[in-house]
Amino acid sequence: MILGKKIIVVMPAYNAEKTLEQTYNEIPFDIVDEVILTDDCSKDLTIAKAMELGIKEIQIHEKNKGYGGNQKTCYNRALELGADIVIMLHPDYQYTPKLIHSISYIIANDLYPVVLASRILGNGALKGGMPKIKYIANRFLTLFQNILLKQKLSEYHSGYRAFSAEVLRNINYNINSDDFVFDNEMIAQIFYSDYEIGEVTCPTKYFDNASSINLIRSSIYGFGVLKVSIFYRLCKWGLMKSKLYK
Repeated sequence: MILGKKIIVVMPAYNAEKTLEQTYNEIPFDIVDEVILTDDCSKDLTIAKAMELGIKEIQIHEKNKGYGGNQKTCYNRALELGADIVIMLHPDYQYTPKLIHSISYIIANDLYPVVLASRILGNGALKGGMPKIKYIANRFLTLFQNILLKQKLSEYHSGYRAFSAEVLRNINYNINSDDFVFDNEMIAQIFYSDYEIGEVTCPTKYFDNASSINLIRSSIYGFGVLKVSIFYRLCKWGLMKSKLYK
């Protein structure tokens, strides 16, 4: 705990057997109270590895629910267990657990209710091996989103993020997509509800066992992000209504 606030790390897992142990071993258990791993019907031994590591909270999907669906299970369970701060950490070791202290203190001290670990602040993205085409797409989408959402985030596409329980209770993330665009729908909901988002610089690693989506899925994701941003602005202008913001 920090300042009496319970911290739960959630790990949405899919075929994370090879990287789970390294990720788990760097989690700072001096402040983290519990870890939840949600396995989205992995084809490898992710569940066995999680049990070997002693992870007690393992949620298992009988059918693959997708990246967004996996997160829903994570957050719902964390709230059930009484989390005050929920940190999503990918178990593929692309993001370092060593930032959990910094992220947690920002929320625990009521500086920001949501924190994103940004690969773009500094030179972490390209230095860590992010493909240039993904970097360029990231910068274009982020510019487009900042204009339509009237914000100034360095990036919207980091998978390393933390939330106060209040935010999770007050946005209807369960109605969001089960696919990758879930992340951006959630950020739009957060801003629509007038919460602020802080950022910290985060190094990242791209390697063979780190998860990554292919070009087709990336294109679908990109168009989804554009749609979310346009609908957000139309809703803000009162020209349409969306179930995301009810």
